[in-house]
Amino acid sequence: MTNDLAQFCAHPVNGRACDALAVRHAGGELGHAFVPQGSGRTAGPGSPEARAANPRNLTAVHHAGHVNGSGISGTQTRDSGPTEEGVPQRRIKLTAASTITPEPVIWAWEPELGEGRVPAGALTLAAGREGTGKSSFGIWLAARLSRGELPGTFYGRPKNVFYAAVEDSWSRTLVPRLIAADADLERVFRVDAEDVLRGETMISLPMDVSLIERAIAEYDVAALIVDPLMSTLGSSTDAHRTQDVRQALEPLVRMAERTKALTLGIAHFNKGSSTDASQLISGSGAFKDLARAVLAFARDRETDEQVMTQTKNSLGRLDLPSLAYRIEGYDVPTPKGNANVGRLVFTGISERTVEDTLSAPVTQDEVSERDEAVSWLVDYLSDNGGEASAGDVLKAAEKDGIAKRTLQRARSKAGVRSEPSGFGKSKKWTWVLTVTASDVDASQTPVGAVGASTPGPGAYGTYVSPTENRSLSVVADPVLCTECGTALDPVHSASGETAHPSCNDENREAS
Repeated sequence: MTNDLAQFCAHPVNGRACDALAVRHAGGELGHAFVPQGSGRTAGPGSPEARAANPRNLTAVHHAGHVNGSGISGTQTRDSGPTEEGVPQRRIKLTAASTITPEPVIWAWEPELGEGRVPAGALTLAAGREGTGKSSFGIWLAARLSRGELPGTFYGRPKNVFYAAVEDSWSRTLVPRLIAADADLERVFRVDAEDVLRGETMISLPMDVSLIERAIAEYDVAALIVDPLMSTLGSSTDAHRTQDVRQALEPLVRMAERTKALTLGIAHFNKGSSTDASQLISGSGAFKDLARAVLAFARDRETDEQVMTQTKNSLGRLDLPSLAYRIEGYDVPTPKGNANVGRLVFTGISERTVEDTLSAPVTQDEVSERDEAVSWLVDYLSDNGGEASAGDVLKAAEKDGIAKRTLQRARSKAGVRSEPSGFGKSKKWTWVLTVTASDVDASQTPVGAVGASTPGPGAYGTYVSPTENRSLSVVADPVLCTECGTALDPVHSASGETAHPSCNDENREAS
């Protein structure tokens, strides 16, 4: 080895040179060259000096770590080769798993302990057909975050929200909806892009991701909501080609991971007849593949019962219960008169799923089967004192030739609600008749029937009438700290805690 060849990597690592012999790309040369000490000249990749100094032939490795006898450690990158200007276009980056610190999943929405639904720092989709309430869910989510009322990591801390809406008017639709949902309007921001040539325009993915990321950091934003997600893809992106969608959305996914912001995309169902909600999402399958969570929304065309089901939850449990909800009309006063908008209200847990709703009867024979099941169910519960365990009802119906799915569809028509008891694996369901047999007409929906939902207090909230202008949080009345009197995080209060850890510490010190 010649004396003028550097023994130190020319690429600094953590502010200093690597203490092992290393290489860097030489401008205009194919391959790599060594940086001599002092002289400023480079030894070509095929020179005797380079071959002598690089006996392991690591000509394509750009050091950002060390080379030792046992292999490569730390983080390494590999060049694809120079462009005409001599700068490599792409490099492969290698990171040892041992250098990555493991972290728990952070849940932005965790209604009950261990039942996380929407993760922070990941892409979530809210999908459904037109008029099912998926956009209203986005408004509900923004409102709860702006008030610090969403159970999860942001609970108790009002946060800023970015909302990018392509289809709806802000003055006539979105702002009135936010008011109806009791959002803090000072914390919800309309997001657009300004183009030198075209002026104000909608954001475009992936082109605007870096700008959005900087704004999220600057304004301490907890969530980015995009409605609908597909409309923000760049003009050159074919939403039905997997590779195109991945190239457009992967930067957004990476941004969410870096900023830890909840990222919600609203998506539409296609015209297919499948009952698999994830398969009905319009566009390429890459939309659902890149999302870590998918919430599906559906409305029964006969009963108007609406249900939300978790159809994907890569970071948590997939056996979470479905939730029943309603879209209520609400009058919002404006300087030019009242604006009537809808607002989403969760009414409790539902035993029905989106799949059940999508497979609702569409033929006269199916409707007749359902109506017969309604009469059978009312008679059975009446004979058993007005209520029975769900398991016993299903077994009895099966003996009489009534299918489980038919009976579940009949339940909402019959005015039967499902009430849970117990927790975890011991949780059981009881079907309770809310009307008498003489009140039921199988061809009509009973007035006041909640379908498969469970009304009353609970982790998912209570029914809110259209005349009440209060927060629509799914959180029940908060549990108060026994020491200071302020609200406890519902996730921790559910585990039996009665006081803030800081309050307990103060008491121990005082004693």
